[in-house]
Amino acid sequence: MPPPPSSDPSPAGMFRLLCLLWLGGVAARVAILAVPPVIPLIHDDLHLSETQVGLLIGLPLGLFAVAAVPGSLLVARIGMRRTMLIGLALTALASAGRSASIDALTLYVATALTGFGVAVMQPALPALVRAWLPARVGLGTAVYTNGMVIGATLGPALTIPFVLPWVGGSWRLDLVLWSALICVIAVVVAGFAPGVALAKPGAAPAMQRWWPDWKDPLIWLLGVAFGSTNALYFGANAFLPDYLVAQGRPDLVGAALAWLNGSQLIASFTLLWVADRVHRRAWPYWVFGTISLAVFPAVVLSGGAWIVLAAGILGIAAAVPFVLLLALPPALSAPGDVHRTAAGMFTISYAGAVVVPVVSGALWDLTGAAWTTFVPLAICAVTMTVLGARLTRYRGAPA
Repeated sequence: MPPPPSSDPSPAGMFRLLCLLWLGGVAARVAILAVPPVIPLIHDDLHLSETQVGLLIGLPLGLFAVAAVPGSLLVARIGMRRTMLIGLALTALASAGRSASIDALTLYVATALTGFGVAVMQPALPALVRAWLPARVGLGTAVYTNGMVIGATLGPALTIPFVLPWVGGSWRLDLVLWSALICVIAVVVAGFAPGVALAKPGAAPAMQRWWPDWKDPLIWLLGVAFGSTNALYFGANAFLPDYLVAQGRPDLVGAALAWLNGSQLIASFTLLWVADRVHRRAWPYWVFGTISLAVFPAVVLSGGAWIVLAAGILGIAAAVPFVLLLALPPALSAPGDVHRTAAGMFTISYAGAVVVPVVSGALWDLTGAAWTTFVPLAICAVTMTVLGARLTRYRGAPA
């Protein structure tokens, strides 16, 4: 195993570490967001209701919550690098396994295992940022969140125009192809990621702690705010395709998803340059939260290409709070507590986010009105705005 990185790596060493963090971010999203473009195909093939579609999207988020604390335990016991590799391997295998689903139940099982694999990775990423780049935490966080945005964009942007035609319109082969990408990332990480020394018992007690401090208000503020952001984003990805089909515009599904996810690149790359200026500032939450809230009436009241434009605006508005909130655990936690804080945040955030898509789908099923599916998402936009602004005044623990 290569030696652990120094606290001040060379330019070449820093570039390697940033590339690995970026690839980890890609892998943490590509398997989940490969599903929305093929939801209409899965819907018809496995005869799913809208509530079941909501559950399909909500399941990975639920596993993100369930497995976040076990991920923190793995970080404390076997190390960040090994935890990352375990998460990558499980994600790749389970994601490919979804292609063999014969009914809703088998699809749910494979999807749950995929979510578990991603969840194991998530506490490791912020901990790796602090361990590999202690003097450049902001940059490291911005880079791996940029990878997440890229990973979330690849499936929606490329599936309908390129991948599906190449695999003969098969949603099963489509999912296998995206899983192969995660396998490649796992091999690269295994070959090039430096090790991080494990904490010795009694030598660094903080690094041995893994159970989140549920009495810490920071964890709850982060969890609810980040959960609202995730529910907003994943809910829009889940129901925008079926909403467009219900409006008689299936031809716009590919473009809407591509703009919803691809427009986040604008926000993500911009934040790479201005992160220090907007970090822990209240105005980005008020501005972009308000824009997120305004998008939903625009989607319902507009038609045609205007929905695609609204989807693009929502992508930008959701990406900014996502990146800013994800940067807070390394910034506000003591060094030995980053994985614990992140695990607590992910547990709370995804436990809440899993409910929202299911409620959205159930509202559509119960009322028969497609627009009602966006009501819970609008509530999430308000919650994200208020709590995000509140966190800008929060003082974290000293390093």
